[in-house]
Amino acid sequence: MTDHLQPHLDLALRHARSGMTVTPIPRLEIGVGQTTSGTSPCLYRSMICFILQGSKDVAIHDNLIRYDAEQYLVSALDLPLSGQIHDAGHGRPYVAVSLVLDPALLAQIASTMPPIRDADAPGSGIAINPMTPPLRDTLLRLLALLDTPSDMPVLAPMAERELLYRLLQGPQGRLLRHIARPEGALGRIRRAVEWIRDNHNSRLRIEALCEASGMSRASLHRHFVALTGLSPIQYQKQIRLQEARQLMLSGERTASDVAFAVGYESASQFSREYLRQFGAPPVRDVRQLRQAIESPAVH
Repeated sequence: MTDHLQPHLDLALRHARSGMTVTPIPRLEIGVGQTTSGTSPCLYRSMICFILQGSKDVAIHDNLIRYDAEQYLVSALDLPLSGQIHDAGHGRPYVAVSLVLDPALLAQIASTMPPIRDADAPGSGIAINPMTPPLRDTLLRLLALLDTPSDMPVLAPMAERELLYRLLQGPQGRLLRHIARPEGALGRIRRAVEWIRDNHNSRLRIEALCEASGMSRASLHRHFVALTGLSPIQYQKQIRLQEARQLMLSGERTASDVAFAVGYESASQFSREYLRQFGAPPVRDVRQLRQAIESPAVH
């Protein structure tokens, strides 16, 4: 962490607990991890992530991206990834602030800026870029509103708009502008991803996916793999397993019940794929996760 981010860190730790905290500011969340973690699958939403302390590895396309407080991360769509927290522990937790992106708001802000001609599609759905003083200042003003809830309705939207404006001006402005354009390749793949998430417990029909995205089969496959690192079928499997994990964590349903609920036709196949994905059978994995959640020393 740089000294410039100490005020941000103080605010975040004052208003967040271990794990993920949804703040009263719309779309703003704070993640706190008490220890360095092992590599684990996770779902990155379409968001901006600012690390305030510690660092993190993210794997996509068989590439490993490490970022820390000197950079921010842009995720252009919901992406199942593998992540690992580093440099946490000994009273210095990993702390990150994420802002879920609103495409309509991005489009509105982009429309007020000078037009820029971009290539048809970005090369990947995720990217990192150096943190800048204007971004740090704007992020601090947004976080500071957590101390004055009465100011949030008026000032939070203004701070969010300024933050997005600064991001649109930055090197990843191109990626963000593509999020705001439903007619482009990224916008079409975002629709395909949304369709898969809404229908994750049904058999994947490529024809329906092509219709939802407005793309041919060949174009859909090419752009989907380029942006997510997965084929549509692989993506659906990742979403099913993530959903199954959440269902088991939130209730007392059996692994078999959850397997069928998320679309598996075979409980044994579900158990095999769950073990391959999360490193433990469903029941053991959920037991370990619950123990980690209940322990203040583990994230």
